[in-house]
Amino acid sequence: MRSALAVALDEHGLSVQQYGTLLCVRESPGLTVAEVGRVVGTTRQSANELIAGMERAGLVERRPNPKDRRTQQVHLTPGGERRLAEAAPAIRKVEEDLEASFTATDRATARAWLAHMVTAVEG
Repeated sequence: MRSALAVALDEHGLSVQQYGTLLCVRESPGLTVAEVGRVVGTTRQSANELIAGMERAGLVERRPNPKDRRTQQVHLTPGGERRLAEAAPAIRKVEEDLEASFTATDRATARAWLAHMVTAVEG
């Protein structure tokens, strides 16, 4: 699945990690670099490099954290919003293709299991 997503995202100039970062920053604007790292499953240092590249590409911007001067918050730029919106149909197509052989019951079961896993991880 990851390779199929990577191919679809490459057409939009995004990596899987960049797409995941855009999604999580859209969902939770103002995350710190360390929080982005935790969400996308990488270290703070790697997240910092990822975000720096995305910032150079005009996808995100860092702003001072009003609650903690030592950290910065990550926000989508209009360019990031646009790129996310442009890539979304390609991702939906990959998901639909992957689900094509599933029955409606299979899809419902898989989604319920995934939702349960998210709840368990988030505590």
